[in-house]
Amino acid sequence: MSCIKEKNCVKATQTSFRLQREVTREGIGLFTGMEAVLQLSPLPPGSGVIFERTDLPGSPRFKLNLSLVQATPRCTIIGNDVFSVQTVEHLTAALHAYAIDDLLIRVSGPEIPIFDGSSLPFVEMIEEGGVTAGEDKPIKILKTPVYWSSGDMHLAALPSSECKISYTLHYPNSACIGTQFFSVSLSPETFKKEIAPSRTFSIYEEIAPLIEKGFLKGGSLQTAVVVKDDRVMNPEGLRLQGEMVRHKILDMIGDFYLMGFPFFAHIIAIRSGHFANNAFANELVNQFTKESL
Repeated sequence: MSCIKEKNCVKATQTSFRLQREVTREGIGLFTGMEAVLQLSPLPPGSGVIFERTDLPGSPRFKLNLSLVQATPRCTIIGNDVFSVQTVEHLTAALHAYAIDDLLIRVSGPEIPIFDGSSLPFVEMIEEGGVTAGEDKPIKILKTPVYWSSGDMHLAALPSSECKISYTLHYPNSACIGTQFFSVSLSPETFKKEIAPSRTFSIYEEIAPLIEKGFLKGGSLQTAVVVKDDRVMNPEGLRLQGEMVRHKILDMIGDFYLMGFPFFAHIIAIRSGHFANNAFANELVNQFTKESL
């Protein structure tokens, strides 16, 4: 990041990065259970982030945009009138943390592979592809606090000199999860070490009906952390202390990438999920638009 001081204001820019070479990986979707090939390919500067469905006639594309969020049913689905892509958040979290732009995301199915339920596989793809500096982008710096609430979900954004997320997770009906708190300043280093390894998680009693109805065809102990009878069912246990709250932050980082620009604010969240993240991202975009007038 570079900063230029002018009187009482600070103008800041962030260098975006492009992949140096194409990388490919295969996996299954968490919800669909379908095999898919995921390819990340560099695009010329100024291209933005583009999704392509290689399994559909004509390989249709769309450019990533917050307005393309179609639904948030335990994941984030983006799309247009032609096609959609499901469960994008673990990929976009890694792209956000590494400031990746000008990227073509090809996927041969309706869902981004879940891999191990974390963002580490996507971090590995970025590092395998290598990065090169791209264009400098202006950082939007929040000037006025923004708040959003719905039921027991609460989000606030406060002015800050960095991008920081503080999250409180509260599962009163699970002693194993309970109440967890974590706070992190976003950078490639902190994301890779503190956030990316955290896996998606569920309480078994909540997802059992979904499994029985065929809504989680790719779900397993290899793709998620599952808590049953107040214990972690995964033989290896948890990867990190507070892995669940860290994964909530991971999801938020991924959902905020869809805003399309870097920003500085301290996000404070309580029990937020994909629906709330998307609603708050729109609130932030509106606020940044007002402040730029």
